[in-house]
Amino acid sequence: MHFWAPEIDPAHPMECTQPERYVLQRLTTGQFLAIDARDQSLLDVPDAGSAYLFHTHEAALRAAGELNRLGGSVDVVKVE
Repeated sequence: MHFWAPEIDPAHPMECTQPERYVLQRLTTGQFLAIDARDQSLLDVPDAGSAYLFHTHEAALRAAGELNRLGGSVDVVKVE
């Protein structure tokens, strides 16, 4: 099987090289997470289009893992 494509750099998979987009969604409310431009705090938004976009699945998983360790309840959702 061929797993490599020019836009995906296997040597640096954590550096936003995959052409995918992911957002974080609260499991408790279904709201998505954005970053407030005023003070860089987390902000709940109703739709994925307004949420903060991660360019790799790995980056979204790292953020979700950290938020969940801090007591949050979020999941990673792929944006089509």
